Amino acid sequence: MAAADRSVVIDIRTRRAGGKHGSEIPDGPGPLLREVYGEILRDERLDQDRTLHDVARTVGMSKQYLSEVERGRKEPSSEMLRSVCDALGLPVEHLLTRAVRRITASRRIATRRPSEAPRVELLAA
Repeated sequence: MAAADRSVVIDIRTRRAGGKHGSEIPDGPGPLLREVYGEILRDERLDQDRTLHDVARTVGMSKQYLSEVERGRKEPSSEMLRSVCDALGLPVEHLLTRAVRRITASRRIATRRPSEAPRVELLAA
């Protein structure tokens, strides 16, 4: 694999890799599934410029509970995940697919040998 293919761009202000609302850079063991689901739901809500209040009201839950789901502090039921996905217009299978991609990517980063370390670029604002 070419060196350019292994590069990672890190936003040093948010310690996130990737795009606008990318995944947290893993520091230890892989993320919990609830954390990954929460990140994806939050990213989708922010990409739609919607508030916690708006989405929570649509689903019929408190914004505090939705906030805790997004931060990976609560383990939502499958029914609750489906309701939030529906409110965001996000098919549940897309949530699952994105979760698999993020977990797989975090495992690749966490299991790299030092000789395989990605090239890191720091971008100034």
